Amino acid sequence: MDLRQLQYFMCLYEEGNVTRAARRLNVVQPALSMQIAKLEAELGEKLFERSPQGMIPTAAGRTMFRLFLPILRDIAAAKQEIGNLAGRISGQVSIGLIASVTQSVLSRTIEIFSNQYPSVELSVADGYTATFVEQVTSGQLDIAVINRPRKRLALEITDILNEEMVLVSGAAQPPPLPDTVRLSDLAQFRLVIPSKRHGLRAVLEQAAEAQGIDLKPQLEIDTLISIAELVARTDWVTVLPSIAVHRGLADGTLRATPIVEPTIVRTLAWLHHPRRPLSLAAVRFMETMNERLIEAARPGAHLDASQAAAESHQAK
Repeated sequence: MDLRQLQYFMCLYEEGNVTRAARRLNVVQPALSMQIAKLEAELGEKLFERSPQGMIPTAAGRTMFRLFLPILRDIAAAKQEIGNLAGRISGQVSIGLIASVTQSVLSRTIEIFSNQYPSVELSVADGYTATFVEQVTSGQLDIAVINRPRKRLALEITDILNEEMVLVSGAAQPPPLPDTVRLSDLAQFRLVIPSKRHGLRAVLEQAAEAQGIDLKPQLEIDTLISIAELVARTDWVTVLPSIAVHRGLADGTLRATPIVEPTIVRTLAWLHHPRRPLSLAAVRFMETMNERLIEAARPGAHLDASQAAAESHQAK
């Protein structure tokens, strides 16, 4: 078994199709099929079953992918670090980001990072905290931003910031809300929040449970951008971190009301595997995103953005 065979296997596993895998590897299909056949003969196990839907991994194939993915990532990271000794940061970084981050600062972070480090390839996935824990553990992701869970994890967690969650309503919807609301007051509103598989819902449930409050939303939506659009157009309200709706706050379509008694705080954190050293490219990406997140979470940041947008419009 050599490195090339492993790379061919991993590519075919990910693509699920010989034609696409061969194209991605820049080889002819017979060469790919021959290497997979040699690998299966050496292992004494069939790794794929051919079907109308493509190449379906067998149990042996799935096990091999799980075991070798972190090894190949470590090899790639080692090559990157050696190359970085010459002063040029390059390589690949696979990143998982929860929705409140992708919707708030991802595009600006990538813009800045790509200009500074044009030789680094990024792969970004969005999803839930629980999913990212599994993917970082298995080596499918190098790093991920998550809502810090209550339970201890066998992974390295580095806090980024603490952010209070707020009651979000449509700016044009009457009647205006008081200056602050209590968590127990949520029962008075038409409440839409993420479902229980969402990390933000876990933060809400933890705060409500501590106060003996049973959250009973009339509507559950996991797509934060859809929640924001609904709230902006109707009398529904939601509870989210300001970062998740900072664009609506900046353009004046949404308004945020502080929640007191108690305040609800979520902690954003980086997640990575303690036994897989971070590449310099990953560290630089983390630093760049940290700056954008802290800037977006700064009190009054949405007001600054709104003023800047208005000045830009007037300049035109």
